[in-house]
Amino acid sequence: MLEFLPQQLNINLGGFRTIVREYKVNSGIRSDRIRVIDDDGAQLGIVSLIDALDMARTKDLDLVEVSPGADPPVCRILDYGKLRYLHAKKVKESKKAQKSTELREIRFRPNIGDHDLSAKTRKAGQLLSEGAKVKIAVFFRGREVTHPELGMVLLRTVAEKLQEVSKLEKAPSAERNNVSMILVPQPTRKVEKMPVEVKDA
Repeated sequence: MLEFLPQQLNINLGGFRTIVREYKVNSGIRSDRIRVIDDDGAQLGIVSLIDALDMARTKDLDLVEVSPGADPPVCRILDYGKLRYLHAKKVKESKKAQKSTELREIRFRPNIGDHDLSAKTRKAGQLLSEGAKVKIAVFFRGREVTHPELGMVLLRTVAEKLQEVSKLEKAPSAERNNVSMILVPQPTRKVEKMPVEVKDA
């Protein structure tokens, strides 16, 4: 069982949802009498802190103060370690989802060499495989801006090389000194397994 460990967490277990800035756990709870909710969500009524701690220990769980502003404070019997784990997992998943919508940019020049073209295209493929959107931009200098068709040809080449891992979200368009397009990861396709035919011996 865990002792006092203040955390900023969002409880959502068994339909019981509340947001508390700090949780007091087990011996960190200061109220003599508290309202208790057990791990199944059932109301156990108002009991002494000592009795509530005994109930939690009997189930090898923790007593967590989830509503300190109530009179008396509301505490819940639960696995605090599991709660912290679920919260950390939720935060990690939200960061992962945020990363997947991140827009990254890779810049090309219209006269780029084959080696650099391959290297930058591989980098774009890597970013797409990690779930990021990728803006492919071809920048012009000086008189190059009078030949935007060279940039369009380069964009088409890159798109063709990445067609297996990406799809076009924003079609090629021209701006002041560049042309660009946006690629997004190709949705993963579920591969159906072919039924195995069993022949009688």
